[in-house]
This record gives sequence, structure tokens and C-alpha cells, in this order.
Amino acid sequence: MKSQELNLIVVFDAIMTEGSITRAAERLALSQPAVSNALSRMRQQWQDELFVKDGRGIAPTLYARNLWQQIREPLQQLEQAMDNQEFDPASAQRTFRIAVPDAVVDIVWPALRRLIETQAPGINVHAVPYTIINADSVLIDAEVDMVIGGGAPEVHASVLRSMYVYRPSYVVVMRLGHPLATAPMTLQQFAEADHLLVSLSGDSFGVTDRALAEHNIERRVAMTVNHFAVVPKVLKQSDLIAIVPSTTIEDAIFERQLAVQAPPLPLEATPLTCTWHKRQDHDQGLQWLRDNVIALVRAHSEQHNLRLEALCSQYRICPEQAD
Repeated sequence: MKSQELNLIVVFDAIMTEGSITRAAERLALSQPAVSNALSRMRQQWQDELFVKDGRGIAPTLYARNLWQQIREPLQQLEQAMDNQEFDPASAQRTFRIAVPDAVVDIVWPALRRLIETQAPGINVHAVPYTIINADSVLIDAEVDMVIGGGAPEVHASVLRSMYVYRPSYVVVMRLGHPLATAPMTLQQFAEADHLLVSLSGDSFGVTDRALAEHNIERRVAMTVNHFAVVPKVLKQSDLIAIVPSTTIEDAIFERQLAVQAPPLPLEATPLTCTWHKRQDHDQGLQWLRDNVIALVRAHSEQHNLRLEALCSQYRICPEQAD
């Protein structure tokens, strides 16, 4: 392969990864006209449009998608083979994209930013919206470097790596003064209440419904939302109740903005995991970020559990603690 062709492949890979000519130029430390000229040469040499306008952005053609499927992993391996330098956080200049739920951003991002300012001032971290539906595809398509979310990959387990972070515990929350807030509720009272469900996938059937089904019980999911931050506001202004991982709305819990109880039935919470693509197994920069993010989440969860145990003792809510 001629060096010119390899250069075009590197530019092509950057455009595919970033989904933008401007961002590809920034990634490669090139001018935007230089990347545009390279794209013109690609189109001429490969006899395909490669990228077409899609709203304000661009979208790859079918030929471009198929080509990228063939070259991206060998190119990643080549880059790793050529890069023998140790990752130095203090001098690194790099941007990482992480697909992550809003609740984890609330927990980790402030501490992560403090760590970066101290140890790695040239590192950028961009949060990408996380959904259960796209968790695998954004890694396979190299749209993100890492996913933090619930569960480990199954369908694409052969190409994705996953690491256990921690398992949250569930609590039942409702407004102060709710009719069910004065005493531990029975399973029947729980099932007959109107429920608020946080659904990242859009599905109205969740972990709680599966547990209830084992008792031949159904509940009414009267409302769903797609992020945890809005839960306290909705509950304070309604008679809805919600069952959520305690870490997701901890401020409202510890500030006693909501009444809290233990679930009236055992629930196996989905563990939080960190997932990445195998092509980045030897990426020292990503290893550094991954280790620090996991350490921050675990440290926070340990502190959270201690505070929750103290609250349990005071208010007798006593949810089972997870590891």
C-alpha cells in the first residue's frame, strides 16, 4: 500500500469516528481544507461519494460503512503497534467520549473533573447519552470509548469487554405526607399504588414487574420518565411512588425531601458495569480513565451505603445493602 493511500485511510477513519469533517480535522491536527481535500481524493480514488449531507451533519454511505468495518480494527492494531510511548496523564492531550446515564454523571463527574485538573489537565471527557438499546452499538461503531451502564454485553460479548463496578440497592420513594409514607407498606399496598418508572429503553416493564410476576401480581405504571433527575420533582407534586436505586436520587433522600422505605419484596438490582471494545484493550489512556472512573464510583457507593445505613437506623427504612 502506498503511503498516500494509508494517509487517506487515516483521514477516512477520523471522519467516520467523529462524524464530522471539522472534528476530524481537530482530531488529526489538520486544517479543515486539508481534510476536505483528502476526502475529494478518496471519492475519486474509491469511486464513491462516501459521505452525504444529513441535516446539519454528514452520514456515511453504505460503501463507507462496509469499508470501515474492514479497516478500523487493523488500523487500531497498527496504531497501537507504532505507539510505544507510555501514557503520561500529565502531558496527554486527548478527548474521551463516554456513554453514561445521568445518575452516574451526577455521582462521578465533579470528582472526575477535580482529578483531571490535578493529574491530567489536557484530558477532555465528553458524556454521551446512554440508553440500554444503543449501549453495544456505540462501542462497535466507535462512537464512544467506554460505556458505563447496567449489565454486561451478551450479543456482542466476543468483541466487547466488561468490568463489574458495583451493585446498587433499591428503595421505594414518595412525597412526604403520602398516605403510604407513615408505615412500612405491604406488598398489596405497593402493587395497588400508582407507580412512576424510570425507563432508559422506553419499556414500561422493568425489574420490579418481573419480581411481581413471580407472585402473580401486576402493578400500574402510571407514568414513565427517561432520566432520574426529574424523579424527586414529579413525586413531590403527586401521589405516585417509585422504586429506584438509592444512589440515583441520593440528594433528595439524604436531605429528607422524600419519604423512603424498603421494597416490600426482594429485588436483584442490575449491576453497574464498565464496557469497552477489545480493540482498545491495550489503550493505556483508556485504561487510566477506566481505572479512575471505577475507583470514583466505588468510593462514592461505599460512602453512600454508610449514609444510607445511618438513615436506616434513624427512620427504619432498612433496604438490603448491595455490594
